[in-house]
Amino acid sequence: MTKLKIKSGDTVKVIAGDHKGSEGKVQKVLIDKNKAIVEGVNLVKKHTKPSAKNPQGGIVEKEAAIHISNLSLLTPKGETTRVGYRIEGDKKVRFSIKSNEVI
Repeated sequence: MTKLKIKSGDTVKVIAGDHKGSEGKVQKVLIDKNKAIVEGVNLVKKHTKPSAKNPQGGIVEKEAAIHISNLSLLTPKGETTRVGYRIEGDKKVRFSIKSNEVI
């Protein structure tokens, strides 16, 4: 299993693919598939059958997963960066390689 450097709640920018340049917050990370679901990015139309939960049925827009390699973390200043790990005291922390700040 590989160590993913993007977590739920991170703000990311899409750096490759159809949605290149879009930004959003990570809602969920699918560790086994190396993918993430990003808010408002990679929307697909899903056809749903009528059910008790959704009696109308119809076409619903939903976020689809994007591969982690197509995402880059954004710093609080709004620039993309790679992520590194280091030990500070007795804690392992993530930091921005570009600005050397703890994320």
